[in-house]
Amino acid sequence: MLEKLQIVKQRFDEVSDLIIQPDVITDQKRYVQLNREYKDLNALMKKREEYIEATNNLAEAEEILADGSDAEMVDMAKMQYEEAKTAISNLDEDIRFMLIPKDPTDAKNAVVELRAGTGGDEASIFAGDLFRMYSKYCQSKGWKVDTVDFSEGTNGGFKEIQFEVSGEDVYGTLKFEAGVHRVQRVPQTETQGRVHTSAATCMVFPEAEEFDVEINPKDVRIDFFCSSGPGGQSVNTTYSAVRLTHEPTGLVAQCQDQKSQHKNKEKAFKVLRSRLYDLELAKKQAEDALIRGSQVTSGDRSAKIRTYNYPQGRVTDHRIGLTLYDLPNIVNGDIQKIIDELQLADNTEKLKANDNVL
Repeated sequence: MLEKLQIVKQRFDEVSDLIIQPDVITDQKRYVQLNREYKDLNALMKKREEYIEATNNLAEAEEILADGSDAEMVDMAKMQYEEAKTAISNLDEDIRFMLIPKDPTDAKNAVVELRAGTGGDEASIFAGDLFRMYSKYCQSKGWKVDTVDFSEGTNGGFKEIQFEVSGEDVYGTLKFEAGVHRVQRVPQTETQGRVHTSAATCMVFPEAEEFDVEINPKDVRIDFFCSSGPGGQSVNTTYSAVRLTHEPTGLVAQCQDQKSQHKNKEKAFKVLRSRLYDLELAKKQAEDALIRGSQVTSGDRSAKIRTYNYPQGRVTDHRIGLTLYDLPNIVNGDIQKIIDELQLADNTEKLKANDNVL
C-alpha cells in the first residue's frame, strides 16, 4: 500500500506545482480540473500520514514484544500492536476506495428535472412531493436550490419542474436519483379508498461549464414569450420568458422564473449546455454500465428505481434491494441513508473493476 501511496504523493507534488504556474491559471478548464484533483489527492495525503504513523507504531510494538525484557512495556506494546493492526486494516480499506479513479463530473452542480408520469393529477401531486423531498434534502446539505422552469398540476404539484442545485459534489450525489419513482397510496381524489399506483420521472444532468460545451449561436433558435407563473406585474404582460431550441439535436431549454429576459436567457443557455453535455455523458455511462454490469448508475432513465408505499410505510430501492420502513422521514428529505447505500454499491463495483490496478 505504501508503494501505491508513494506514486500518489509524486502526483500530488506535481499537481501542487502545476496549480501555481501562470499558464495553468490562465487556462480555466485545466485550472479547475487540477484544483479538483489537488483536493482529492490532499485527502489521500492525510490518509497516507495516518497509515505511515500506524505502520511505525506496529513496527515499534513488534520490536518491544520481540525483546520481551520489560513486562510493563510488553503489556503496553500488546495494546499498541492491536490498535495499530486495527488502524492499518481500516485505513487500508478506506485508501482502496479512495484510490478508485474519480469521475470529474461528480464534483459539478446539477440540473434536476421532475416530470409527472402515469397517474394523472396524482402523478403531478407526487412530482410536487418529490420536489419538496429534494428541496429539504438539499437544504440539509447546505446546497442552494434555484427553480428554472415549471408547469403546475391542475390539483397541485407539478406536471414538470426543473431546478438547479449548487454546492459541493452535487451531481455525484444526486445522479443516483435519476429514473422512475413510483408511489402507491390512496389519492386525494379517490372516493372509494382504493390504493393507486402513480409515477414520476427524475432526470439529473451535470451542470456544464461554458468550457465543457461549445454552442454555435447559429444552431440555436430563440423564442420569447410571456411568463405564466408567479412573478408580479410582469407575468403575462412582458415577453420575459425564453425558449431555446438546439436545432441539430432538437433539444429544448426554457426559463421563465426570472422577471428579466436577460437572466432567463442566461439560465436557459446553462440548461441547454447541461443537456448537451449529458447526451455525451449518458453514452459513456451506458458503456461503463455494460462493462461493469451496473444497475446503480446505468443511465437508463426509463428504469423503475424506487417505490414509495404509503399503506405499509415503506420505501424500496429496486436496484440494490433496499427496503426501509421510514417513509414519513424519507419523503421529508431524509434520503441520505439510501444514497449512502447506492454509493457503496457503486463504489464496490468500481473497486472490483479496478482491482487489477490496485
